[in-house]
Amino acid sequence: MAKNLVIVESPAKAKTIEGYLGKDFVVKSSFGHVRDLPIKGDKAIDVENDFAPTYVVSADKTKVISELKSLAKSSEEVWLATDDDREGEAISWHLKEALGLKDNAKRIVFREITKPAILQAITQPRTIDMDLVNAQQARRIMDRLIGFELSPVLWSKVQKGLSAGRVQSVAVRLIVEREREIENHEAVATFKVVAHFDLPGKKVLKAELSKAFAKENDALDFLKKCVGAAFSIKSLETKPAKKSPAPPFTTSTLQQEASRKLGFAVATTMSVAQKLYESGRITYMRTDSTMLSQEARDKAKAEIESAYGAKFHYSRQFKTKSESAQEAHEAIRPTDFANHSITGDAREKRLYELIWKRAIASQMADALIERTTALIDISTTPELLSAQGEVIAFEGFLKAYLEGKDDEEEDENKDMLPPLNVGQVLALDEMKAQERFTRAAPRYTEASLVKALEEKGIGRPSTYAPTISTIIKRAYVVKEDRPGREREFQTWVLSNNEISGNKATETVGTEKAKLFPTHIGTLVTDFLVENFENVVDYTFTAEMEDEFDNIAKGKLEWTVLMKNFYKSFHQTIEDSKSINRSSVGGGRELGVDPKTGRLVSVRLGKFGPFVQLGESSEEEKPVFANLTKTQSVSTLTFEEALALLERPKLPREVGIHNDMPVIIGAGKLGPYIKYDGKFTSLPDTHDPFTIEMDQAIAVIAQALKDAEAGGLGYFEDSLIETGKGRFGPYVKHNGKYYSLAKTDNLATIDQARAIELIEAKRKVEANKFIKEFAENETVKVVNGMYGPYIQIGKRNVKIPKGTEPADLTLEECLALGDAAPAPKKARKK
Repeated sequence: MAKNLVIVESPAKAKTIEGYLGKDFVVKSSFGHVRDLPIKGDKAIDVENDFAPTYVVSADKTKVISELKSLAKSSEEVWLATDDDREGEAISWHLKEALGLKDNAKRIVFREITKPAILQAITQPRTIDMDLVNAQQARRIMDRLIGFELSPVLWSKVQKGLSAGRVQSVAVRLIVEREREIENHEAVATFKVVAHFDLPGKKVLKAELSKAFAKENDALDFLKKCVGAAFSIKSLETKPAKKSPAPPFTTSTLQQEASRKLGFAVATTMSVAQKLYESGRITYMRTDSTMLSQEARDKAKAEIESAYGAKFHYSRQFKTKSESAQEAHEAIRPTDFANHSITGDAREKRLYELIWKRAIASQMADALIERTTALIDISTTPELLSAQGEVIAFEGFLKAYLEGKDDEEEDENKDMLPPLNVGQVLALDEMKAQERFTRAAPRYTEASLVKALEEKGIGRPSTYAPTISTIIKRAYVVKEDRPGREREFQTWVLSNNEISGNKATETVGTEKAKLFPTHIGTLVTDFLVENFENVVDYTFTAEMEDEFDNIAKGKLEWTVLMKNFYKSFHQTIEDSKSINRSSVGGGRELGVDPKTGRLVSVRLGKFGPFVQLGESSEEEKPVFANLTKTQSVSTLTFEEALALLERPKLPREVGIHNDMPVIIGAGKLGPYIKYDGKFTSLPDTHDPFTIEMDQAIAVIAQALKDAEAGGLGYFEDSLIETGKGRFGPYVKHNGKYYSLAKTDNLATIDQARAIELIEAKRKVEANKFIKEFAENETVKVVNGMYGPYIQIGKRNVKIPKGTEPADLTLEECLALGDAAPAPKKARKK
């Protein structure tokens, strides 16, 4: 047995580290947290005794703890080598407690998994930092108390099954408020003037009027002034400018940039980054520091000078904006700048290259630019047109990397201007005055939500991904694409000294992978804002993060924070008992149906919002109709409600295809198409009440095509698909479902792992049945939890003692079944 036991939290991390240490070390994984507050029960936290928590070993970790205890007893030294952050420190402390280690147990930390870093960490052990542990405990206990005490209020006052969380509820509030901004936005039309001039060599100069016209007539009058006008270059001005590189990645900026450039979800980014870290490719990926060590900057310098030349290098040390950032930590960077890329998994390769480019660019010279502005004189009016362009005089860091942007504004005219001279006469090709509309703030993507949370000081690097996953999982928010709508706009064109106008249409409001609040998410947010302002208050939530930071720095006792918070919070919970449930989400009366004279209202029910015709107190039963995904309880009009009530009822048959019916139905997860025993979700672009046969068949065909493209390949001539169901994520093969293990992830699972899961379940099922009979499939000899038995249809029959189950014939099984007493019928009460 090895003299030294090193415990980390990840199997992949253990494998990498074990390769760096000698034969005297064995490295084992705890597979994450080993202890936590019990899932159920109100005794987990003793609020009367300084909020003392009661921790239990997680059910799935009892075997892990048993094995680690055995190894720890037979080892001379135990080293706790979990991640260098609060969660990692807490895992080490829980391991110490669960394994019965001494208080001076050796704790080692490192920011990269390379041989020099690991060997250096072994020479510099420390004890567990209880300030970091207490910061994590305070966060965990506060969040548990909020969830445990506030969720029952939501059950009784709003709807069963709801839950609330400190950071999650604030994130939902951001999304709800942005949606209301968009709903209340009134687009204002203006007219923008753009001119195109023909230049020698078939080149074109684009110029714009600096102001926009608020009225169509004013824009038209301007074009009229330009009829027969002469255009010439009045002035040319060139100014030098420079662009500087962005800092190397922090957790949040990596999540944002991977979303913009690679299309990764936040959870995907963190999963892939975790693998890169554990394989020793990058430094630790949970950080809010933008600093690089001197060693890293020296290595970056050597690589820049080798790859690009000495003039491209410029050493920088970025100052971290966040006061809570631990300056001993580094930004996310490659462990070896000489590796511009890596081989293997495609997503790991793409994310690694993004990290490498950003880090290397941060140590490169500024890009030098020449910006030229040309002002164009119009002989018939004092207004001037302007054309702008820029030329890159020296690429600098742009040779390696340019940061992406979140905004959806049109690109500025930054093309290089063609050669021009002051006084040069220009030939007008055309001048357009085109109607343009103001736009509301864009809906949040995962990346822009992370940015907003970070700017408000809400959450920390380790919380962003789970926060977004949680609000989507709880169905307070949906992430989806939505089609745009057509809008008409007016354009006036001056060409050949004649003005003509035309109307055209454009598609606006198309959304791709945006976050939308659900009806219940909106209702819960409104309830919390009205009755529990502190829980969803941006300033309060940010201040709590600062208090956790103070605990981590040893400036504040965590029990003091809890006492100050809990007293007022608990009183608010007590006060909430007087809230009248009928006032919560009670809906709105919209009017009286002209045909029936019955009241029309819109309400929120257990399965979502609906329109109701009539009232339950009437002799005639009310009529109900569900709202569509794009409709809201707060904005639905009387006319829209009547239209919903007049729609045909679902399910409805739209036709027959290959002798099988095509049926449109509606379920808890939305409308669907049922064909050949299979269900296909109906996209938002189709109305379930008006979709026709050819459209339904096209949707089915596209769904099959998408499944093949998004699947994990074929196994035994059948496609392996992935999905998330009522009981969690799964892979699907040949009509059967196989649940993922806790260590698996839909974002990272591959074909090989999926086949492992399929074959493992088959093996279990194969071992379950001792004997089956081809001539009668309803009879089986089963290997049960308490011993073998015979299964005949739905009946279970005991096997007599002394009988060998594998030797039983079909006739013997049936005879035992006939001889067995009939099952007792349940007595009527």
